[in-house]
Amino acid sequence: MLPKLTENKQEITAKSLETAGHALLLLPVSKTLPELPGSAELKAVMKRRDIKLDSLAKSPVAVQLPGGTLAVVAMLKSDASTFETHEMVRKGLALLITEHPKSLTLAVFGDAAFRKRASEAAVYATLVNAVPLPSRKSKADAVLKSVQLFGHKSTDGFAHAKALAEGNQLTRSLTVQGPDELTPGVYRKRIKTLAKQYGWTVEEYSLAKLKKMGAGAFCAVAQGSPAKDAAIVRISYKGKGSKAKAQPVAFVGKGICFDTGGHNLKPAKFMQGMHEDMNGSAVVLGILAAASKLKLPVALDGWVALAENHISPEAYKQNEVVKALNGTTIEIVHTDAEGRMVLADTLTLAAKSKPALIADFATLTGAMHYALGSRMSGVFASSSALAHQASRAGTNSGERIVVFPYPEDYDSHLDSTVADVKQCSMEGEADHILATLFLARFVGDTPWLHMDLSGHSCKGGLGAVMSDTNGFGVAWGIALLDGLQGQ
Repeated sequence: MLPKLTENKQEITAKSLETAGHALLLLPVSKTLPELPGSAELKAVMKRRDIKLDSLAKSPVAVQLPGGTLAVVAMLKSDASTFETHEMVRKGLALLITEHPKSLTLAVFGDAAFRKRASEAAVYATLVNAVPLPSRKSKADAVLKSVQLFGHKSTDGFAHAKALAEGNQLTRSLTVQGPDELTPGVYRKRIKTLAKQYGWTVEEYSLAKLKKMGAGAFCAVAQGSPAKDAAIVRISYKGKGSKAKAQPVAFVGKGICFDTGGHNLKPAKFMQGMHEDMNGSAVVLGILAAASKLKLPVALDGWVALAENHISPEAYKQNEVVKALNGTTIEIVHTDAEGRMVLADTLTLAAKSKPALIADFATLTGAMHYALGSRMSGVFASSSALAHQASRAGTNSGERIVVFPYPEDYDSHLDSTVADVKQCSMEGEADHILATLFLARFVGDTPWLHMDLSGHSCKGGLGAVMSDTNGFGVAWGIALLDGLQGQ
């Protein structure tokens, strides 16, 4: 549960600041330090440490006030991007959150436009980091219970920031759970619980049903697990309003709850953390949760492919040929390229429902991580118009993306002598592009965006989020929907 938020349009007083305990003060960049509560102590610290005023726009400064309050001061540039603003606020909050406060005070200064922008960033960053992620440590950290904001009062109680924080927190809380906690079977039950909470409808395609339907790509991966609890799950949200009656937007997510690599077994270094290979599915659920909280007047379908990639006598093997749900025959080249297999049949199901747009999310290729590192994610778009929409969503949300091409001449690397297509190339060159060309065979003519989540985990946090697992994609997805509604 998110902490209680109290808003006060008036500026913070010296008395309120000294009794706050923990406070973050956000100022616009200026040539002189304005007079504000705690400014004398701040000037003394800056003089002692030989800190110039413009340094406050690069690194926040912590000040101990006479009453015992730990106050952190930061300056925000007027032309800073959403990502840069979120990063700066996160750095300031990190100096406070490490003490695990039960209450936190935020104060903004400057003109009305600055206060609004700074408040939105501060509230979102605070709320998204307020709830500890699931842990089985014997001693739990204190939970932030209340947040007080001075200097700005919103018109809607920061509904957008609260919804994004809730969706992001859901995504991260699912992603960090261990493979013994979140099996496909447990995940399916969790989705049903979430459906009751948010008013979604749920339709399950069990492994047995998928076999009868001919979803050979998904079943090839799932057959190695002894539990036989794999499934493709469809979650639907229908907002009120005329636009909700239009074609839905379909979000598709890879949900591999643990990835051993199959017969092409991963070494320990690369198997570590593979319980997070279901992150794409968690992003889909986070987007649906945020959209539900915001009561967006749209129709959304979430499609999540839940399975495990095990090594066993029944697991699929190299050189096998399987037939996907749309009739495409696939030559298996590498059993650790399972993500594109489960997505192939899931995308086919999503496309059959004739959505206005499909956007899928997957921790899919190491090639994307090598290309971008862990501070951005890569996106592929079926049209230049969609590419621009994806880029705008990245800029507006603060979740940075890079749009990649996937030209047809690369497709020759997937030519097979025994099937319609190879699953991948053994060489591994440009695998993020080849994976996209492979997946493109299963969406037909549907407008399509594919996000390879290289930025889903970043050591030390990313943007507004402090945890390594950062929920990348939730804010981007909501920004994308906002852009589509504005058309």
